[in-house]
Amino acid sequence: MCTAAAYRTDGLYFGRTLDYEFSYGDAVMVVPRNYSFKMGRTDDISSHYAIIGMACSAFDYPLFYDGMNEKGLCMAGLNFVKSAVYREPVEGMTNVAQYELIPLILGKCGSVKEARALLRNINITNDCYRPDLPCAKLHWIIADGEETIVCESVAEGVKIYDDPAQVLTNEPSFDRQMFNLNNYMALSPKNPENTFSRNIPLDMYSRGMGALGLPGDLSSMSRFVRAAYVCGNSISGSSENESISQFFHILGSVDQQRGCCEVAEGKYEITIYTSCCNAQKGIYYYTTYENHCITGVDMHRENLDGSTVSVYPIINEQQIKMQN
Repeated sequence: MCTAAAYRTDGLYFGRTLDYEFSYGDAVMVVPRNYSFKMGRTDDISSHYAIIGMACSAFDYPLFYDGMNEKGLCMAGLNFVKSAVYREPVEGMTNVAQYELIPLILGKCGSVKEARALLRNINITNDCYRPDLPCAKLHWIIADGEETIVCESVAEGVKIYDDPAQVLTNEPSFDRQMFNLNNYMALSPKNPENTFSRNIPLDMYSRGMGALGLPGDLSSMSRFVRAAYVCGNSISGSSENESISQFFHILGSVDQQRGCCEVAEGKYEITIYTSCCNAQKGIYYYTTYENHCITGVDMHRENLDGSTVSVYPIINEQQIKMQN
């Protein structure tokens, strides 16, 4: 279970939580322009935009969870286990496995507009990266400095939605998540007025009562509402530090703590990492469950004209700064 968000000040800040009970081994990877992505059913991508993002480091191929390219286009894949449908190859379509979709979109597209056009001819296939590694059932959020969309491959085909909420979680489908927000239209960051009854004198006993009814549980539908509310009402300065700080607070509203979501006997889902991409500067920031110190990797400090992937294993050990 995961949550992703796009937040705009003077630039786009984009990222996600990755919530699971274990890690496959995660690392920040910088893929330069001349690294060749081997594609199963279409031409290999040998020349493309440079990409930085979090990926599974257990395999030779960069299996991205999320990332951005040098043009400022950002993308993340989130679990969509019950609804995602992948298909057999279709003649005349661009047939792409789910693990190839992020490299294809971020490698070839410089904007959401270009991504939307490319997705119109995409067929997401049921091909696995390896026979012993089942296809991850995902849907995707894609954002640039101007707009955000969601892509879902479902029984009816590939659907593309505008995302005015600027967030994505998991089940159910995005259109149902958006419809559910109608149930919360009365929430407000302002102090509430007594509309309960003109005959009953009611008064506030606490700050924050305008958001009474905002769900606080860890289910994906509740996290969608909470993330949309927090993201939609967030205010910060536009500087780099202020924007990054606010973004981590946005996703902090949906953090999962060990012990609160048991998925099997003695196994608990936690927020393994939280990411924040500065889409203008090409810097990938992250925190982990054990380490809340913000760590950054700047793609522009690498040789982006090369062909070798740079790998930065995540720093899990807590970093503490003593003041005395």
